[in-house]
Amino acid sequence: MKFGIRTLTTIGAAAVASVLVLTGCGGGGNDAKDPGADGKTTPVSLMLNWYPYGEHAPFYYGVQEGIFAEHGIDLKISAGQGSTKTAQATGSKQTDFGWADTPAVLSNIDKGVKIKSVGVYLQTTPSAVQVFADSNIRTPADLAGKTIAVSAGDAPTTTFPVYLDKAGVPADQVTQQSLDSAGKMSAMLSGRVDGLIGFAHDQGPTIANKSGKEVRYLRYSDQGLNFFSNGLIANEATIESSPELVQAMVDATSEAFAAAVANPEAAVAAMEGKDPQLPPQQVLLQQWQQTIPLLSTPETAGNAPGTNSEANWRATVDVLSSAKLLDKAENPAKYWAAEFTPTTKP
Repeated sequence: MKFGIRTLTTIGAAAVASVLVLTGCGGGGNDAKDPGADGKTTPVSLMLNWYPYGEHAPFYYGVQEGIFAEHGIDLKISAGQGSTKTAQATGSKQTDFGWADTPAVLSNIDKGVKIKSVGVYLQTTPSAVQVFADSNIRTPADLAGKTIAVSAGDAPTTTFPVYLDKAGVPADQVTQQSLDSAGKMSAMLSGRVDGLIGFAHDQGPTIANKSGKEVRYLRYSDQGLNFFSNGLIANEATIESSPELVQAMVDATSEAFAAAVANPEAAVAAMEGKDPQLPPQQVLLQQWQQTIPLLSTPETAGNAPGTNSEANWRATVDVLSSAKLLDKAENPAKYWAAEFTPTTKP
């Protein structure tokens, strides 16, 4: 497996240019598509945020167990190349649905991409400072005087000053070294930086597997900083023309996540052989097990996976606007199609 093939969204100038191209080129038109009925299925495509890793186990398990088929969906899963590209591919109807990081989704919507969230599943941010457990960094205060690898423009890096402020650490006491996602892990493994910022449930198990050392996480959420992460998105035209298909996809995805939570080993096993760049099974299992606690907030605990709270949406928009990732805090309705709540029981 290559370093850095499983990380975060970069939102930059190149992305802006791509938006203009993709929103202009169009894709599959506005033809309505319904889920299959009477045992039949409709082909439906899903583009992930990145190459498959443990977080994605529910989709493969849901296909294997016939959950999507029961909702009339013949789901075809493809790897992505970052949440921004997935958002833009969904906006140009190159895929029916996308799985993407919410900060990237909101940023692309502000840039004119015609998509909306139809449910966020990772509702507690996995953003964290990751260091080796045998280092002398045990608390956020220990970051003073240290060098941390970041990726300029992604959500964890953009909100890092907010995290430091909440932790009471002056931002000017922490040196940030900007690297691409491959470079971040390489730098941490070689000791050229003291840690990195990224998704704890993704990079952490990979780093531990490659280094043979335990990883410690200084999670943003432990300092009261939270915002939405990955979830399901759809083109606005799909939402308008094919609401029954969207609802079926939301319900099937929610059921697949619930099934994967109940059967983590079987869910991860369903990924075997699905992509040549998959991490080892034990890493996939750790990634999925670390994803499970992220699937709800205090406001949505006990509900079916993918059930969103208006308060959490407002908090996410507020955090991202205060971090200057969004120009201003707008109504969540601009970004979220709230009518597609999972109808299945938890």
